[in-house]
Amino acid sequence: MEGLSEENIEMIIGIVSAYGLKIIGAIVILIIGWTVAGWAKRIVVRSFSKMEKMDETVSRFLASTVRYGVIAFTVLAVLSQFGVETTSFIAILGALGLAIGLSLQGTLSHVASGFMLLIFRPFKIGDFVDAGGITGTVRDINLFTTELSTGDNIQILVPNGQVWGAAIYNYSYNATRRVDIVLGIGYGDNIDQAMTAVRSVIDADSRIHKDPEPFIVVGELADSSVNLTIRVWVDAGDYWGVKFALTKAFKERLDQEGLSIPYPQHDVHIVSGGAA
Repeated sequence: MEGLSEENIEMIIGIVSAYGLKIIGAIVILIIGWTVAGWAKRIVVRSFSKMEKMDETVSRFLASTVRYGVIAFTVLAVLSQFGVETTSFIAILGALGLAIGLSLQGTLSHVASGFMLLIFRPFKIGDFVDAGGITGTVRDINLFTTELSTGDNIQILVPNGQVWGAAIYNYSYNATRRVDIVLGIGYGDNIDQAMTAVRSVIDADSRIHKDPEPFIVVGELADSSVNLTIRVWVDAGDYWGVKFALTKAFKERLDQEGLSIPYPQHDVHIVSGGAA
Protein backbone atom coordinates (compact mmCIF):
# COMPACT_ATOMS: atom_id res chain seq x y z
CA MET A 1 0.00 0.00 0.00
CA GLU A 2 2.85 2.33 0.86
CA GLY A 3 4.43 1.63 -2.54
CA LEU A 4 1.15 2.32 -4.31
CA SER A 5 0.75 5.58 -2.42
CA GLU A 6 4.22 6.66 -3.35
CA GLU A 7 3.49 5.87 -7.00
CA ASN A 8 0.30 7.93 -6.87
CA ILE A 9 2.13 10.81 -5.27
CA GLU A 10 4.83 10.66 -7.89
CA MET A 11 2.20 10.56 -10.65
CA ILE A 12 0.40 13.62 -9.22
CA ILE A 13 3.69 15.47 -8.90
CA GLY A 14 4.49 14.57 -12.51
CA ILE A 15 1.14 15.84 -13.78
CA VAL A 16 1.44 19.07 -11.80
CA SER A 17 5.00 19.64 -12.98
CA ALA A 18 4.01 18.89 -16.58
CA TYR A 19 0.76 20.84 -16.83
CA GLY A 20 0.77 23.19 -13.82
CA LEU A 21 2.83 25.89 -15.51
CA LYS A 22 0.82 25.45 -18.71
CA ILE A 23 -2.46 25.94 -16.84
CA ILE A 24 -1.11 29.03 -15.13
CA GLY A 25 0.17 30.30 -18.47
CA ALA A 26 -3.21 29.67 -20.09
CA ILE A 27 -4.97 31.63 -17.35
CA VAL A 28 -2.50 34.49 -17.75
CA ILE A 29 -3.01 34.49 -21.53
CA LEU A 30 -6.79 34.56 -21.09
CA ILE A 31 -6.59 37.52 -18.70
CA ILE A 32 -4.18 39.41 -20.95
CA GLY A 33 -6.19 38.61 -24.08
CA TRP A 34 -9.48 39.71 -22.52
CA THR A 35 -7.87 42.94 -21.31
CA VAL A 36 -6.24 43.64 -24.69
CA ALA A 37 -9.58 43.00 -26.43
CA GLY A 38 -11.20 45.71 -24.29
CA TRP A 39 -8.31 48.11 -24.90
CA ALA A 40 -8.40 47.47 -28.64
CA LYS A 41 -12.13 48.22 -28.77
CA ARG A 42 -11.71 51.49 -26.89
CA ILE A 43 -8.71 52.51 -29.03
CA VAL A 44 -10.66 51.91 -32.26
CA VAL A 45 -13.61 53.95 -30.96
CA ARG A 46 -11.35 56.84 -29.91
CA SER A 47 -9.38 56.75 -33.16
CA PHE A 48 -12.47 56.89 -35.36
CA SER A 49 -14.13 59.51 -33.17
CA LYS A 50 -11.35 61.93 -34.14
CA MET A 51 -12.35 61.62 -37.80
CA GLU A 52 -15.04 64.18 -38.60
CA LYS A 53 -16.53 62.19 -41.50
CA MET A 54 -16.60 58.87 -39.65
CA ASP A 55 -20.06 57.84 -38.48
CA GLU A 56 -20.29 56.69 -34.85
CA THR A 57 -22.29 53.67 -35.99
CA VAL A 58 -19.41 52.45 -38.19
CA SER A 59 -16.76 53.02 -35.52
CA ARG A 60 -18.66 51.06 -32.87
CA PHE A 61 -19.37 48.19 -35.24
CA LEU A 62 -15.70 47.92 -36.28
CA ALA A 63 -14.59 48.19 -32.65
CA SER A 64 -16.89 45.28 -31.75
CA THR A 65 -15.44 43.24 -34.64
CA VAL A 66 -11.87 43.95 -33.49
CA ARG A 67 -12.72 42.87 -29.94
CA TYR A 68 -14.11 39.50 -31.07
CA GLY A 69 -11.05 39.03 -33.32
CA VAL A 70 -8.64 39.52 -30.40
CA ILE A 71 -10.65 37.07 -28.28
CA ALA A 72 -10.46 34.47 -31.09
CA PHE A 73 -6.64 34.79 -31.27
CA THR A 74 -6.50 34.50 -27.47
CA VAL A 75 -8.38 31.19 -27.58
CA LEU A 76 -5.96 29.88 -30.21
CA ALA A 77 -3.02 30.95 -28.04
CA VAL A 78 -4.44 29.08 -25.06
CA LEU A 79 -4.88 25.92 -27.14
CA SER A 80 -1.30 26.13 -28.38
CA GLN A 81 -0.19 26.40 -24.74
CA PHE A 82 -1.36 22.81 -24.26
CA GLY A 83 0.38 21.58 -27.37
CA VAL A 84 -2.60 21.70 -29.70
CA GLU A 85 -1.46 22.39 -33.25
CA THR A 86 -3.35 25.53 -34.18
CA THR A 87 -2.90 24.87 -37.89
CA SER A 88 -4.52 21.48 -37.51
CA PHE A 89 -7.15 23.00 -35.29
CA ILE A 90 -7.96 25.63 -37.93
CA ALA A 91 -8.15 22.90 -40.56
CA ILE A 92 -10.55 20.95 -38.38
CA LEU A 93 -12.65 24.06 -37.89
CA GLY A 94 -12.72 24.53 -41.64
CA ALA A 95 -13.89 20.96 -42.13
CA LEU A 96 -16.57 21.42 -39.50
CA GLY A 97 -17.52 24.84 -40.81
CA LEU A 98 -20.43 23.59 -42.86
CA ALA A 99 -21.94 21.66 -39.96
CA ILE A 100 -21.42 24.57 -37.57
CA GLY A 101 -22.86 26.95 -40.14
CA LEU A 102 -26.00 24.85 -40.48
CA SER A 103 -26.46 24.57 -36.74
CA LEU A 104 -25.80 28.27 -36.16
CA GLN A 105 -27.37 29.65 -39.30
CA GLY A 106 -29.67 31.86 -37.22
CA THR A 107 -26.71 33.39 -35.37
CA LEU A 108 -24.67 33.76 -38.54
CA SER A 109 -27.61 35.47 -40.22
CA HIS A 110 -27.52 38.09 -37.46
CA VAL A 111 -23.84 38.70 -38.21
CA ALA A 112 -24.55 39.01 -41.94
CA SER A 113 -27.45 41.36 -41.19
CA GLY A 114 -25.13 43.43 -39.02
CA PHE A 115 -22.78 43.91 -41.96
CA MET A 116 -25.74 44.83 -44.19
CA LEU A 117 -26.81 47.45 -41.66
CA LEU A 118 -23.25 48.78 -41.66
CA ILE A 119 -23.02 48.93 -45.46
CA PHE A 120 -26.42 50.43 -46.26
CA ARG A 121 -26.74 52.40 -43.00
CA PRO A 122 -30.54 52.82 -42.83
CA PHE A 123 -29.99 54.49 -39.45
CA LYS A 124 -27.19 55.67 -37.18
CA ILE A 125 -26.53 56.04 -33.47
CA GLY A 126 -29.01 58.48 -31.97
CA ASP A 127 -31.78 58.04 -34.57
CA PHE A 128 -35.34 57.38 -33.43
CA VAL A 129 -36.55 54.36 -35.38
CA ASP A 130 -39.08 51.55 -35.61
CA ALA A 131 -36.88 48.53 -36.37
CA GLY A 132 -38.04 44.93 -36.25
CA GLY A 133 -41.33 46.05 -34.74
CA ILE A 134 -39.57 47.83 -31.84
CA THR A 135 -39.64 51.62 -31.49
CA GLY A 136 -36.80 53.46 -29.75
CA THR A 137 -33.57 55.44 -30.03
CA VAL A 138 -30.57 53.57 -31.45
CA ARG A 139 -27.83 53.26 -28.83
CA ASP A 140 -25.46 50.72 -30.40
CA ILE A 141 -25.04 48.22 -33.24
CA ASN A 142 -22.76 45.19 -32.81
CA LEU A 143 -22.19 41.90 -34.60
CA PHE A 144 -25.34 40.21 -33.31
CA THR A 145 -27.81 42.77 -31.97
CA THR A 146 -29.01 46.34 -32.28
CA GLU A 147 -29.51 48.12 -28.96
CA LEU A 148 -32.53 50.42 -28.67
CA SER A 149 -33.68 52.62 -25.81
CA THR A 150 -37.42 53.23 -25.51
CA GLY A 151 -39.07 56.51 -24.54
CA ASP A 152 -39.44 55.30 -20.94
CA ASN A 153 -35.72 54.38 -20.88
CA ILE A 154 -35.95 50.60 -21.26
CA GLN A 155 -33.04 48.86 -23.01
CA ILE A 156 -34.10 46.47 -25.79
CA LEU A 157 -31.65 44.25 -27.70
CA VAL A 158 -33.09 43.35 -31.10
CA PRO A 159 -31.37 40.60 -33.18
CA ASN A 160 -29.87 42.10 -36.34
CA GLY A 161 -31.70 39.53 -38.47
CA GLN A 162 -35.02 40.76 -37.13
CA VAL A 163 -34.05 44.38 -37.83
CA TRP A 164 -32.81 43.79 -41.38
CA GLY A 165 -35.61 41.38 -42.24
CA ALA A 166 -38.43 43.85 -41.50
CA ALA A 167 -39.46 47.34 -42.57
CA ILE A 168 -37.37 50.08 -40.92
CA TYR A 169 -39.00 53.41 -40.09
CA ASN A 170 -36.41 56.11 -39.42
CA TYR A 171 -38.19 59.09 -37.87
CA SER A 172 -34.94 61.06 -37.60
CA TYR A 173 -33.80 60.67 -41.22
CA ASN A 174 -35.49 63.83 -42.53
CA ALA A 175 -35.12 67.24 -40.92
CA THR A 176 -38.88 67.91 -40.93
CA ARG A 177 -42.07 65.96 -40.20
CA ARG A 178 -45.76 66.54 -40.79
CA VAL A 179 -48.20 66.69 -37.90
CA ASP A 180 -51.67 65.36 -38.80
CA ILE A 181 -54.67 66.14 -36.60
CA VAL A 182 -58.36 65.37 -37.18
CA LEU A 183 -60.66 67.81 -35.38
CA GLY A 184 -64.41 67.18 -35.23
CA ILE A 185 -67.05 69.93 -34.90
CA GLY A 186 -70.81 69.70 -34.65
CA TYR A 187 -73.06 69.67 -37.70
CA GLY A 188 -74.75 72.83 -36.41
CA ASP A 189 -71.47 74.77 -36.07
CA ASN A 190 -70.14 77.28 -38.59
CA ILE A 191 -67.39 75.56 -40.58
CA ASP A 192 -65.69 78.78 -41.75
CA GLN A 193 -65.61 80.09 -38.18
CA ALA A 194 -64.01 76.86 -37.00
CA MET A 195 -61.38 76.90 -39.77
CA THR A 196 -60.52 80.54 -38.98
CA ALA A 197 -60.11 79.64 -35.30
CA VAL A 198 -57.86 76.71 -36.20
CA ARG A 199 -55.77 78.94 -38.45
CA SER A 200 -55.28 81.52 -35.69
CA VAL A 201 -54.02 78.81 -33.31
CA ILE A 202 -51.54 77.58 -35.94
CA ASP A 203 -50.28 81.10 -36.70
CA ALA A 204 -49.62 81.67 -33.00
CA ASP A 205 -47.13 78.76 -32.78
CA SER A 206 -43.71 79.85 -34.07
CA ARG A 207 -42.50 76.23 -34.35
CA ILE A 208 -44.84 75.57 -37.28
CA HIS A 209 -43.33 76.17 -40.70
CA LYS A 210 -44.86 78.65 -43.12
CA ASP A 211 -43.56 76.61 -46.06
CA PRO A 212 -45.10 74.16 -46.78
CA GLU A 213 -48.22 76.12 -45.88
CA PRO A 214 -50.53 74.67 -43.21
CA PHE A 215 -53.33 72.57 -44.68
CA ILE A 216 -56.88 72.91 -43.30
CA VAL A 217 -59.85 71.28 -45.10
CA VAL A 218 -63.13 69.53 -44.40
CA GLY A 219 -61.92 65.96 -44.57
CA GLU A 220 -65.03 63.96 -43.77
CA LEU A 221 -68.72 64.20 -42.94
CA ALA A 222 -68.66 61.58 -40.22
CA ASP A 223 -71.53 59.96 -38.32
CA SER A 224 -71.44 62.40 -35.41
CA SER A 225 -69.25 65.28 -36.55
CA VAL A 226 -67.81 67.31 -39.39
CA ASN A 227 -64.12 66.38 -39.34
CA LEU A 228 -61.50 68.98 -40.20
CA THR A 229 -58.20 67.57 -41.48
CA ILE A 230 -55.26 69.68 -40.30
CA ARG A 231 -51.67 69.19 -41.49
CA VAL A 232 -48.68 71.30 -40.51
CA TRP A 233 -44.92 70.89 -40.96
CA VAL A 234 -42.41 71.19 -38.12
CA ASP A 235 -38.80 70.31 -37.30
CA ALA A 236 -38.48 66.60 -36.52
CA GLY A 237 -37.46 67.35 -32.95
CA ASP A 238 -40.61 69.47 -32.38
CA TYR A 239 -43.08 66.85 -33.63
CA TRP A 240 -44.54 65.63 -30.34
CA GLY A 241 -44.37 69.01 -28.62
CA VAL A 242 -46.34 70.68 -31.41
CA LYS A 243 -48.85 67.82 -31.68
CA PHE A 244 -49.67 67.90 -27.97
CA ALA A 245 -49.77 71.71 -27.84
CA LEU A 246 -52.10 72.00 -30.86
CA THR A 247 -54.48 69.37 -29.50
CA LYS A 248 -54.88 71.35 -26.28
CA ALA A 249 -55.02 74.77 -28.00
CA PHE A 250 -57.67 73.68 -30.51
CA LYS A 251 -59.99 72.51 -27.73
CA GLU A 252 -59.56 75.73 -25.77
CA ARG A 253 -60.07 77.94 -28.84
CA LEU A 254 -63.22 76.10 -29.95
CA ASP A 255 -64.63 76.56 -26.44
CA GLN A 256 -63.95 80.30 -26.67
CA GLU A 257 -65.69 80.47 -30.04
CA GLY A 258 -68.72 78.58 -28.75
CA LEU A 259 -68.05 75.68 -31.11
CA SER A 260 -68.56 72.09 -30.00
CA ILE A 261 -66.58 68.89 -30.30
CA PRO A 262 -69.49 66.41 -30.29
CA TYR A 263 -69.51 63.05 -28.55
CA PRO A 264 -70.12 59.99 -30.76
CA GLN A 265 -73.87 59.62 -31.04
CA HIS A 266 -76.63 57.91 -33.01
CA ASP A 267 -80.16 59.04 -33.78
CA VAL A 268 -82.67 56.29 -33.01
CA HIS A 269 -86.07 56.46 -34.68
CA ILE A 270 -88.80 54.30 -33.10
CA VAL A 271 -91.55 53.36 -35.51
CA SER A 272 -94.68 51.94 -33.89
CA GLY A 273 -96.41 49.37 -36.01
CA GLY A 274 -100.16 48.76 -36.34
CA ALA A 275 -102.02 45.66 -35.36
CA ALA A 276 -100.95 42.51 -37.11
